[in-house]
Amino acid sequence: MTTALTRLVIADDHPLFRDALRQTVSSVAPAAKIEEAGSFDDLTALLEQDGDVDLILLDLTMPGTSGFSGLIYLRAQYPAVPVVVVSASDDGATIRRSLDFGASGFIPKRFGVETLRDAILKVLDGNVWVPPDTDLSAAADPEMTRLRDRLVTLTPQQVRVLMMLSEGLLNKQIAYELGVSEATIKAHVSAILQKLGVESRTQAVIAAAKIAGSQWRQTTPMEP
Repeated sequence: MTTALTRLVIADDHPLFRDALRQTVSSVAPAAKIEEAGSFDDLTALLEQDGDVDLILLDLTMPGTSGFSGLIYLRAQYPAVPVVVVSASDDGATIRRSLDFGASGFIPKRFGVETLRDAILKVLDGNVWVPPDTDLSAAADPEMTRLRDRLVTLTPQQVRVLMMLSEGLLNKQIAYELGVSEATIKAHVSAILQKLGVESRTQAVIAAAKIAGSQWRQTTPMEP
C-alpha cells in the first residue's frame, strides 16, 4: 500500500519513457516521492546518498550497465529494496532470469498505461508481477543454473568490477573509476575468477555473457 512516505526511483536512459513512467506512478501513488536516474552511475549515487527506497523501476540496458549486471549489483548491495525490471526485451528467458536474479517483477515496455498501473500497484503491495502470458515452466538449463549460482556469490564491488571487465577496461582504469588501488582490483579479479570457476579475465566475461545472453555487453579484456 502506498503512503505519503513512499519513495520510488525510475532508472531508464530514455527521458520520454521516464516521464511516462513518472505519470503512471503518480496516478497510483500521487503522494509518493519519485526520483529519476538516467544512468546506472546516477542510480548508485542516488542510493548511496539515501538507500531507503520502496521500489526501483530498472531498465536492463542503460549507460553504466547492461543485461542483468545492474540487477545483480542492486540485489547484492540493497537486498531489502524491491526491484522491478522494465524492459523492451521481454522474451520468456529474459523474464525468467530477471526473477532468478531477484527481481520482484517484470514489466514489458510495450504494455499500456493501465497494465503498468496494475503491475506497479501489485508490486507495491508486496506481490510479484510478470506478464500474464509468460511461460515460466520450461526446464532450466543446468549449465545456466550453475553459472547463475556462482554469479550471485559475488560481492557488490566484485559485480561492479566484472561489469567494467566486460566493458574492456584495464585494472588501472577500473581502480581509477572506483577510487581504489590497482592491487585491490587485482584481488577482486582473482576472487571473481575463483568464484566463477574460470582461469582468465576473458573466461569470466564469457561466463557473464552466457548467463545474460544478448543482454550483457561483452568486450574482450586486453589484460591476461
